Amino acid sequence: MSLQKNIYFLSDFHLGAPDAKNSLEREKRICRFLDSIKNSASEIFIVGDMFDFWFEYSTVVPKGYVRLLGKLAELTDSGIAIHFFVGNHDMWMKNYFQQELNIPVYFEPKEFDFSGKKFYIGHGDGLGPGDKGYKFIKKIFRNPVCKWMFGVLPPYMGIGLANYLSRKSRIKTGSVNETFLGEENEWLIIYSKEILQKQYFDYFIFGHRHLPIDVVLPQNSRYINLGEWIKYNSYAVFNGTTIELLYFKQ
Repeated sequence: MSLQKNIYFLSDFHLGAPDAKNSLEREKRICRFLDSIKNSASEIFIVGDMFDFWFEYSTVVPKGYVRLLGKLAELTDSGIAIHFFVGNHDMWMKNYFQQELNIPVYFEPKEFDFSGKKFYIGHGDGLGPGDKGYKFIKKIFRNPVCKWMFGVLPPYMGIGLANYLSRKSRIKTGSVNETFLGEENEWLIIYSKEILQKQYFDYFIFGHRHLPIDVVLPQNSRYINLGEWIKYNSYAVFNGTTIELLYFKQ
């Protein structure tokens, strides 16, 4: 990484929710942010839940999101590396991002090393203690047979069914307010501390929690949750020396 460039981290756009009007407004805001950093960015990490729902059919691209997808293609064409981690809302990714946008897609947390600093990055869903119900459902959704069966449905039926099932999500219902539960109850902090006992990382970067959080961990490590773009417009930036949690002013 060039020391003159920054690495940016952001997550949880949930495009498509709660409705087309609000989603489009959010999409345009995200594109303005990406335009604002394109001259200072060496790499960009999008850490899951870009969409409130995404399924890749063989020859069909879900309607919408053309501004963001075009912007991502523009950035990668210009030489900026972009990484995408699937979230619990867009886990049914295949190869569209890799082939059309030149963006690698990760399905599990991954380790990175930048300027001598070690990063552990992932969306965060299904990690840490508890939430056994979701962990069970995640295994089912990740099953290749389950994905194949959903893909057999015509797109208008599959996407319609997905939209129906997601109407009760916290984004669809508007109940996105979150509160910090304390280090002893935040499952991703607990998970990060467990990892630290086995291997050191300078930074743990997660999404999913929908709350911007920056906590100092043992051994001077740090846990950072990136928040979301429905309410906070929050992101993190690493300048080669340290990382900072910031908010985009529209």
